[in-house]
Amino acid sequence: MFQNFIPDDHDSSTPPPADCSNNQPDSQYEITRHILFGSLTAIRNTISLLHKLNYAEPNDWSKPLPTGRPNELMAILTKRIRVG
Repeated sequence: MFQNFIPDDHDSSTPPPADCSNNQPDSQYEITRHILFGSLTAIRNTISLLHKLNYAEPNDWSKPLPTGRPNELMAILTKRIRVG
């Protein structure tokens, strides 16, 4: 359900995911990051909801990571969105 988080220093020559293909040369994309904090159940439910809304694939999220607080995890989504 989750994939490893890719840090900022990943290979920038990697093409964007298929759903972000750039059909118009004037279009511009920006990177956004979404961070979920909560229990594993709450994180999974939120990821499932965002998938049902066609916003993000479940495998696009990082694996849940501990925050250091009791019963709290976080998951990160890095997504390219068109802004122009």
